[in-house]
Amino acid sequence: MKQVRMGIIGVGGRSSIMEYWHKPSGDSVIVAAADVSRARLEQFKQSVNNEAFVTTDYHELLAREDIDAVAILTPDFLHEEHVIAALQAGKHVYCEKPLAITVEGCDRILDEEKKSGKHLMIGFNMRYMSMYQTMKEIIDSGVIGDIKAVWVRHFVGLGGYFYYHDWHGTAENTTSLLLQKASHDFDIIHWLTSSYATKVSAFGSLDYYGGDQPNDLHCPACNKKDTCPEVSLTGLTQCAFRKEIDVEDNSMVIMELEGGIKASYMQCHFTPDYSRNYTFIGTKGRLENDDVNDKIYVKTRKSGSWHEMSDITYNMKDLPGTHGGADPRICQDFIALVLHNKQPLTTTFAARMSVAVGCAATESIRSGGKMLEIDLGRHES
Repeated sequence: MKQVRMGIIGVGGRSSIMEYWHKPSGDSVIVAAADVSRARLEQFKQSVNNEAFVTTDYHELLAREDIDAVAILTPDFLHEEHVIAALQAGKHVYCEKPLAITVEGCDRILDEEKKSGKHLMIGFNMRYMSMYQTMKEIIDSGVIGDIKAVWVRHFVGLGGYFYYHDWHGTAENTTSLLLQKASHDFDIIHWLTSSYATKVSAFGSLDYYGGDQPNDLHCPACNKKDTCPEVSLTGLTQCAFRKEIDVEDNSMVIMELEGGIKASYMQCHFTPDYSRNYTFIGTKGRLENDDVNDKIYVKTRKSGSWHEMSDITYNMKDLPGTHGGADPRICQDFIALVLHNKQPLTTTFAARMSVAVGCAATESIRSGGKMLEIDLGRHES
């Protein structure tokens, strides 16, 4: 195989990454798409490939013998169904995070992956951001010593627009935003410490969104649209204060990782700004990122070496492509996996473990904060 012929299942918001796969004269080309919306399929044909096969039934796409691989870019609650069906159809699969919305769903996918003999890759694009790759190299160099503590603050500015004006706002569709949003963060904590979480306790609540408004209320038709602080008149327009919303918008998670590392993760969806602030404290120093100003700071403590005489600031370079240049790189890694068996930065077991932490933290929140042990499963990393 010299060129990977791809099909896309789900051509909504996340499908913006398709541009990095559609290279007709290169090593991958998009030849088909499936979506429940005919309007989105028409837009796909106009913007990506006017000659592509399109269908509202993804089974028809999977039945085609001229497709080598598929990208699953559908809502979270559909990932398990779509990934398993694609593997059973003999396709290589790229799946957006989270892998599934339950640990059991992840395990069923991993079982199917093993049986299929096909490649499955998860869309953890934060591993491909220069910020976190640089932090990984700094930690692995040993300059801050052995990691003992991790603190993460996640300010989700525009949280209402992205997560409470559509399907994300119900547990039935997401389990919680500790999967949808924090699966990235739990994965980065695991990756940078080279340790998986073993215990978790969490507290959280729905402090701002949700309420008593009708589930079928949309902002353009609301008589409060001129004064509502969360009004959305274009794109996602379901009322952010509707009755059905039941996923926490303010959560705090405490974890113990392998080797006794302590970690905390905080997520808030009604903060005015957007950033992820990571701090790693080791026996020789501390590393902290500033993703607003694209900097990483390394501070060292007295260690009897030259390290104690200087701190270090890293300035991140601008890279082309969405998500800080991560999207083109992760898309290319999927093609390299299919064509050359080149292993990517991500693993499906790591994807399973981020879901395991998110599910356990959610269960802890909804049971009063009790401590839960993380099931490491029966799969090898």
